[in-house]
Amino acid sequence: MLAEIRSLNEECGVVGVWGHPDAAQLAYYGLHSLQHRGQEGAGIVVTDGEQMSISKGEGLVTEIFTAEKMQALSGSGKAAIGHVRYTTAGGGGYQNVQPFLFNSHTGGLALAHNGNIVNAHQLKAQLEGQGSIFQTTSDTEVLAHLIKRSGYSDVRDSVKNSLSMLKGAYAFVIMTETQMIMARDPHGFRPLSLGKIGDAYFAASETCALDIVGAEFIRDIEPGELVVINDEGITSEYFSLSSQQAMCTMEYVYFSRPDSNIDGINVHTARKNLGKQMALETKIEADVVTGVPDSSISAAIGYAEAAGIPYEMGLIKNRYVGRTFIQPSQSLREQGVKMKLSPVRGVVEGKRVIMVDDSIVRGTTSRRIVRMLKDAGAKEVHVVISSPPIKNPCFYGIDTSKKEELIASSKSVEEIREIIEADSLTFLSVEGMVEAIGRPFPGETRGSCLACFTGNYPTEIFEYEREKTKC
Repeated sequence: MLAEIRSLNEECGVVGVWGHPDAAQLAYYGLHSLQHRGQEGAGIVVTDGEQMSISKGEGLVTEIFTAEKMQALSGSGKAAIGHVRYTTAGGGGYQNVQPFLFNSHTGGLALAHNGNIVNAHQLKAQLEGQGSIFQTTSDTEVLAHLIKRSGYSDVRDSVKNSLSMLKGAYAFVIMTETQMIMARDPHGFRPLSLGKIGDAYFAASETCALDIVGAEFIRDIEPGELVVINDEGITSEYFSLSSQQAMCTMEYVYFSRPDSNIDGINVHTARKNLGKQMALETKIEADVVTGVPDSSISAAIGYAEAAGIPYEMGLIKNRYVGRTFIQPSQSLREQGVKMKLSPVRGVVEGKRVIMVDDSIVRGTTSRRIVRMLKDAGAKEVHVVISSPPIKNPCFYGIDTSKKEELIASSKSVEEIREIIEADSLTFLSVEGMVEAIGRPFPGETRGSCLACFTGNYPTEIFEYEREKTKC
């Protein structure tokens, strides 16, 4: 579905480069390929081994990094880390755009983070009580203060000790003048992959970034693993043992690019399997299947193949709409949908249409798309959702609405169907989703996080986080 016109967004994406003369340029290309993970801000920090330079701003990657800025960064070093951000934890504003760069008498420290630290509020209160002064409202800054206060002379030991205090979801890329450190939380909520370009290393939230820069995929950073790269090579150790792996299921359903492989599973294939599973769970008489661009296309193709119903491009996405509609106000949402999507009358007119989408958050966008299809002459519109109802907020880095704004938290499937004005509405079962993606249930090896569907959270959720989801 369209991230720009609904309240469901991934927080961010990260990249890291070590040992390449064009590190800044590679970081730029990597961030551009991860733009779907965050459109509110981006930044790059580079180092030449002696000092660090930073460039960041609010907006899209291509808007922030002009030719002049890239020229200045390109001559600044052999290593870089980068970040694209969607405003969730801590709110927006330039001060919250990452990477963060901190300078002290012991050297520089740059951090980029994907996820959400659920005990950040408690840690921040403790640190402020000990004299720390925070420059941002982001949960990421907490780690920097923990590292600097750890008392260890070795940055690696400082990072290990600090990470052990964090609870929640995180994939960190950390850089000093002499090394780059990567780490994932013990549950592995957020993805982080590692590749090589010649003798240089390249890390990113998704493998699509590796493909863009021509890096060869080596492996995924494991949950609870700390990887250190410097001029002498690469080392790895575990700072925590994972007792319950829980990769976010929405990475497969919606967030990641279809050409990415998340923990060895291709996203397009997973989505196509979700569509096939939906066809097994539903029996709908229809003339044509269409998907809501872009993330639902794969599922729609899978559904059409399994159901034996023709797939058609019944909805077209306008790719040249400006950023005015990235985060429209409530009054502009309906116009935003019309600007972003257009029904193909020649495909849907007089037809019984199955409209495949990845999820329903509030229902307002679904209702408008159903109306558009019917206004274009569709005889019937049957809505098929390739995931279960989202009933619970996410505390691990996804910008879901407050619980009472999640339509499935208080409405039955039939009530939602009436609200979105569809002729029928079907959600995929939790069991069917798990089977289709190919990752087991939580608690098993390579398990999944299903919290937004089931309400069973893999970690402790602190009261402050729960209060943020209430009106």
